[in-house]
Amino acid sequence: MVYASGIRLPCVPHLYKSSAPSGFNGDRRRKIFAGKSSKEFDASPLIITASEKVLVPGSQSDDPSAVTDQLETPETVSEDIEVRNGIESLQMEDNENVEIEDHGPVTLQGKVSSEKSEVKSEVGPRSIPPPGAGQKIYEIDPNLLGHRQHLDYRYGRYKQMCEDIDKYEGGLAAFSRGYEKFGFIRSDTGITYREWAPGAKSASLIGDFNNWNPNADIMTRIHMDTPSGIKDSIPAWIKFSVQAPGEIPYNGIYYDPPEEEKYVFQHPQPKKPKSLRIYEAHVGMSSTEPIINTYANFRDDVLPRIKRLGYNAVQIMAVQEHSYYASFGYHVTNFFAPSSRCGTPDDLKSLIDKAHELGLLVLMDIVHSHASNNVLDGLNMFDGTDGHYFHSGSRGYHWMWDSRLFNYGSWEVLRFLLSNARWWLEEYKFDGFRFDGVTSMMYTHHGLQVAFTGNYSEYFGFATDVDAVVYLMLVNDMIHGLYPEAVSIGEDVSGMPTFCIPVQDGGVGFDYRLQMAIADKWIQLLKKRDEDWKMGEIVHTMTNRRWLEKCVAYAESHDQALVGDKTIAFWLMDKDMYDFMALDRPSTPLIDRGIALHKMIRLITMGLGGEAYLNFMGNEFGHPEWIDFPRVDQRLPNGQFVPGNNFSYDKCRRRFDLGDADYLRYRGMQEFDRAMQHLEEKYGFMTSEHQYVSRKDEGDRVIVFERGNLVFVFNFHWNSSYSDYRVGCLKPGKYKIVLDSDDPLFGGYKRLDHNAEYFSLVRKSPVDNSSPALAPYFMVNYRVLNAMVLVQEGWYDDQPHSFLVYAPSRTAVVYALADEEEQPLNV
Repeated sequence: MVYASGIRLPCVPHLYKSSAPSGFNGDRRRKIFAGKSSKEFDASPLIITASEKVLVPGSQSDDPSAVTDQLETPETVSEDIEVRNGIESLQMEDNENVEIEDHGPVTLQGKVSSEKSEVKSEVGPRSIPPPGAGQKIYEIDPNLLGHRQHLDYRYGRYKQMCEDIDKYEGGLAAFSRGYEKFGFIRSDTGITYREWAPGAKSASLIGDFNNWNPNADIMTRIHMDTPSGIKDSIPAWIKFSVQAPGEIPYNGIYYDPPEEEKYVFQHPQPKKPKSLRIYEAHVGMSSTEPIINTYANFRDDVLPRIKRLGYNAVQIMAVQEHSYYASFGYHVTNFFAPSSRCGTPDDLKSLIDKAHELGLLVLMDIVHSHASNNVLDGLNMFDGTDGHYFHSGSRGYHWMWDSRLFNYGSWEVLRFLLSNARWWLEEYKFDGFRFDGVTSMMYTHHGLQVAFTGNYSEYFGFATDVDAVVYLMLVNDMIHGLYPEAVSIGEDVSGMPTFCIPVQDGGVGFDYRLQMAIADKWIQLLKKRDEDWKMGEIVHTMTNRRWLEKCVAYAESHDQALVGDKTIAFWLMDKDMYDFMALDRPSTPLIDRGIALHKMIRLITMGLGGEAYLNFMGNEFGHPEWIDFPRVDQRLPNGQFVPGNNFSYDKCRRRFDLGDADYLRYRGMQEFDRAMQHLEEKYGFMTSEHQYVSRKDEGDRVIVFERGNLVFVFNFHWNSSYSDYRVGCLKPGKYKIVLDSDDPLFGGYKRLDHNAEYFSLVRKSPVDNSSPALAPYFMVNYRVLNAMVLVQEGWYDDQPHSFLVYAPSRTAVVYALADEEEQPLNV
């Protein structure tokens, strides 16, 4: 394995001296190092050893062979894994004081820019705790005892990896700082570039600074002689890459602005909130105009909106550079580089700092489950072999995603991915991650064409990729050990047990699991008639989660917003949204039904579905347009013609103006979502220990449950409203309405009186025998009978108390004890 200074440099068998390239002057020195991995799990067929010849840029030589490296046959690697200490190096000293000019990024061929990287020492007492016994999972879930052999093996593999990292790398904290060793690194002695590319025979760095001359001593793109031919690649650890106007390939940029121009964070990172309310956003498509939006515009226009809506975290998609815009950011090409479509690294830092000023956590949608198969811009075939960062052959290819799959058993792949996660936390101050595609990682079948039934043998067997699970344990160990306030969310559809149990207890270590089954259930129900909805199915889907494992609930995924799919609003209202959303014209039954159910679906998902909540931007008001990335006509390999959209951005934006327009019905839907977030902010019901479903009535189509001190009443019936409807409650007292989906502010019909006073009743003697509803009650203080919430002593629906309500059709109402409603909601 070889490390080298420059861009795209796996090994340095041949280095040629050349005159000092234009664009570089001054006194900075560059070094190219060729060496071996400190612990080599993946032994290359030959090891490149650099000669001790000193290359002096600017000197002339007619014989390039005079400065070639020697190839040596490596010694046999022992079964215990041979550790080669020390790095043999080739140093090029610039006696002519060659320097990179500091007036902007230097464009490198293929992808490379000049980026200054400072070595950061550990701050304060942050440390990664040693592995625990890993046995508490059996106390939490005794059913795991039947699979103890697999789980103990998994934890043993994790502990052995921790010991190896401690022994050979100085610990996980040091191992996860690979960005301080690989890629472009500036020090007092100059700029160094290192790369790991065991398959390459030779390499050189090319770029603007040397007119892309592959025979020069300094490189920008890595120009490599590989088993599959000559290849120019963007450095794997590049921190910034751009696509020049009119060009297809990206270029690596060594991004290193002057100290006075670098962004300095001004605001501390917020503490992790008890309840997470996440607003999922894509910066590029966050403008109301048909353009690619910028980090700066998102910072100034969208972040304040998110704050006003009541969310306390923003989850940003498509951060890592991806050549293909329509991949939604999931086909990553440059893992350490922020997407240059939206601005510079400093622009992204400014966005994150502003979010922190507003008290918002910033989560990153990080992709470690696969990588783009792009061989020009990404990691695929980086050193000319298909088994470099990925599994070779079919195991390294995801046939559905058309992407490459990492080899999590490779030492250097672990270094790369662990360092990548830490880079975004350390350099950009992200507050945590949503790990994409974790189900695909954890199983060799990747969850494809597999129906998980909940049988534990589906999770712990030969189909489990233990290497991948151990990586997830390591990365969660690193995140929580070094960044205790950071949040870790995993996208897993399988429901793997122990997923959100701490690593020291034997779990995988995530804080939250994305509750993906909820969105699937709503799609399933929306394809049916209202009469066929089952209240029990809804409740079961919302509450079907593992004890002590927290979930992020969401009603619909961002994928549903893509062209060819449907959001909940589209399922409910379809084409009527284009003609009947104006308040100055009549509504339709489809619109009335759609707006009512849109609010109810979102509230019951938040109220019952998890310990955190997520919404994709625009869905809070039922965004009427799908997402259609700009594309051209294309013909598939099978001959099928797929028409494009003239590379239009018209449908690749978010029409926030529709949600803000007071003359459109979208406004009411947005206001309801806002009230819903602020209700949770005030009462913290998502993380309350008390959760009880007291009624799921299939005949009435009513669901009643308590979360914390709130009572939620949902009437899903399409035309039946219920007067004096009795609902159970845990606590006696005076209840008041704190959220009503039928409020005119939310596009409702005002069938409930919010101005009435509500007084409790205790069961003593009847006050009015002429009223059957009041027969068992005594009124403490009677004022407005028809608007009262009457609290009765005695068990009802397995609750010690109950009260009577009016439950209008297709309406959700939330009640709170009046003594807890002294302060109005700040909305």
